[in-house]
Amino acid sequence: MRVVFGATTVALLVIGSSLSGAAPRTNCQLRAIQDLQRLSPRGHAIYLAMKDKNQFLAFLTCDDVQLGLSTAVHESVHILTEERDAYPLIEGGSVPRAHEVSRFYPPREIAATFEQGDIYVQTYLRRGAASSADDLGYLLDELNAYSHDLAAATKLIAVHTGDERVDHRAGLAALMSFVMRYVETARRQRPTTWQGLQRASEKALVRTLWLQAEAVLTASWGIPGFGGEKYVEGLCARQNGSALAELIGQPPINPRVCAATAASGSSITK
Repeated sequence: MRVVFGATTVALLVIGSSLSGAAPRTNCQLRAIQDLQRLSPRGHAIYLAMKDKNQFLAFLTCDDVQLGLSTAVHESVHILTEERDAYPLIEGGSVPRAHEVSRFYPPREIAATFEQGDIYVQTYLRRGAASSADDLGYLLDELNAYSHDLAAATKLIAVHTGDERVDHRAGLAALMSFVMRYVETARRQRPTTWQGLQRASEKALVRTLWLQAEAVLTASWGIPGFGGEKYVEGLCARQNGSALAELIGQPPINPRVCAATAASGSSITK
């Protein structure tokens, strides 16, 4: 199962990756960056945007080039978001962070509606585990980073190395599940947050990041072995997405994805 290190704080990433010898330096890195430029120009744009390229390379080893590159893109998106006070978008440009969402109810309050043993619940929603458990802004930061992550991974299949299967799609599907449940809970139980989400800037932010995530998820759906089915099963349940549909003004999930979702496994939502 895929979980990356963006669950705590960007500051820790910056400190850790700047230490000499913090990550192995291998001769695969130059070739990997060339592959990223050739196969995933949008992912390569994140690399180019990094002021300190070593912060990107810190996550890139030869064990699995596909995983290393998509992880490096993911973590670099976190760093760029902090530096620019805006979420970088896959197609270019960015959307400003809406700091008002930090006053909304904490995302950790939805943790009880998911299976407690789920690794993504433990990483992103458990009290004390990550900034995303306390602040919707950081939960959206994770949603955006996983969108970039999966978008890169889908383009980098040709450079996958090793025999281990990685559930590249599971991370994005999990974060989408959390955002969907957060909005649904806001409408039902947190009127102040629900009213805040109706404001133009907050609504535009959620809509932009959600539609980007949904497009990436849909584009990846035909790729076998990428995982995420149990999360998508919950995303496709109509009762889970009605509030988000109202907020963004359209169905939150492509019906073709829902029609093709495998019936095996149970949803992590209660």
